[in-house]
Amino acid sequence: MAGLIQRTAQAIDDLWQSIWHGSSRAEKAVIAIVLLVTGLAIPVIPIVWIARIIAS
Repeated sequence: MAGLIQRTAQAIDDLWQSIWHGSSRAEKAVIAIVLLVTGLAIPVIPIVWIARIIAS
């Protein structure tokens, strides 16, 4: 079970890295606005932070 959680966290972290760090400043602004407008920033940001901690 711990391995599954670790792999899931690593996958979330990899996805976040590919989206966020591969984007320009304008693309990051659009992503942030879309997340805020749709209300997804509330659950997404903490999930990414927790996944990054577990993946480390």
